[in-house]
Amino acid sequence: MRANGFRDAPTSHAGRLAVVDPATGVAFDEAPDQHPDELDAVVERAQAAWRDWRADAATRTAALLAAADAVEAAAADLAPLLTREQGKPVAESYAEVARTAARLRYFAELVPEPQPISDGRPVRGEIRWRPLGTVAAIVPWNFPLQLASAKFAPALAAGNTMVLKPSPYTPLATRLLGSVVAGALPENVLTIVTGREPLGARLASHPGIRHVTFTGSIPTGRAVAESAAASLARVTLELGGNDAAVLLEDVDVERIADRLFWAAFRNCGQVCMAVKRVYAPARLYSRVVEALAHRAKTAVVGAGLDPGSQLGPLNNGPQLARIERYTAQALADGARAAAGGHRLDLSGYFFAPTVLAGVPPDSPVVTQEQFGPVLPVLPYDRVDEAVEAANGTGFGLGGSVWGTDLERAEAVADRLECGTAWINHHAELSLAQPFAGIKESGVGVAGGPWGLYGNLRPFVVHRREEA
Repeated sequence: MRANGFRDAPTSHAGRLAVVDPATGVAFDEAPDQHPDELDAVVERAQAAWRDWRADAATRTAALLAAADAVEAAAADLAPLLTREQGKPVAESYAEVARTAARLRYFAELVPEPQPISDGRPVRGEIRWRPLGTVAAIVPWNFPLQLASAKFAPALAAGNTMVLKPSPYTPLATRLLGSVVAGALPENVLTIVTGREPLGARLASHPGIRHVTFTGSIPTGRAVAESAAASLARVTLELGGNDAAVLLEDVDVERIADRLFWAAFRNCGQVCMAVKRVYAPARLYSRVVEALAHRAKTAVVGAGLDPGSQLGPLNNGPQLARIERYTAQALADGARAAAGGHRLDLSGYFFAPTVLAGVPPDSPVVTQEQFGPVLPVLPYDRVDEAVEAANGTGFGLGGSVWGTDLERAEAVADRLECGTAWINHHAELSLAQPFAGIKESGVGVAGGPWGLYGNLRPFVVHRREEA
């Protein structure tokens, strides 16, 4: 981690950035390692493109719909490349490409509407909406395409242009996505830049940027906000989560076990809103641990390009080291690995799907965002204790409650301190809903109309009805 809070990229040489296949741990390609000084020209071109792009909503709609078609047509190129650099099973990569196209279509049809203002006086007021200018986006390595489109689809639909920086661990599929989308857009409306720090810090602080939108860790989010403050740019921060799943006394363990397991382990646990802690009633605790451990032991782990793989590797070496460290600390503190608990003897960044029982509640694997295939399960005696434990964190992204009495489950869910709560499922989002965390999990709102209006500013016109 650099002193400014932005994480260093993988090794680069002579202006090129090595890209590693996490299934092998070996570099297989490279991307440009752009110098921060190049951003001045990039932002200037984006600002020039904004003058025409902002002018006509119908033109933007048609272009974004064409971009969605182009993304779907390129799925056979995008998905395998995404798996090669990110590690996820290729079926999940195809799903990510499909979600990217769907998001473009959703925002293409979403047009801001003027809003009348009336307070009884003979003055007609109206709120109109104007784009901000050039927007900067910085996205992480867990869902490179989906999170990129979550940034540029609403920003472009609102009439802004964008400069987007993917993670240095996953630059290739995002660069390809940029090329695919660029065929449907005017030049310089969307620009992808790649490289290691201080490229991201320079982009966030660039005086030509009017909005900085970031998804990633809390420490880096703070650094982004500090950088953006230099030019008083608007910020939207989608930060980490430590989502709790609270199981009630009437839960049908076998019925929900598959859903609960994959809510925690999808994408090898590298999901900001994955289940990262399970609180189970004491009388059901052993059954819950056993059910989850069975699924962890039987899940097929392997390279994402192998069609039989259900779980791929972690994306990078530092993340693997983090998971090893948290798991070892929990085991040293008295936890028991009901499944997994160790690195797999494979060439890449593979860690066995792990279910931990008997974990001390103050263990880092419980209190921090582990972001990997490790799930602690903790017992409780009274549901009030479970709710208090679920809320007893600086995170506030999501949470869920599981039980057969839906009214009671909803009442417990209503007590969770988070941005989104689910009942009997977890981490499923609609394109039309707001997505926001509370506490340290975020600033601002993404998703749905809120995501569109977050890329606009109000412009008020007052007209007196009498001369």
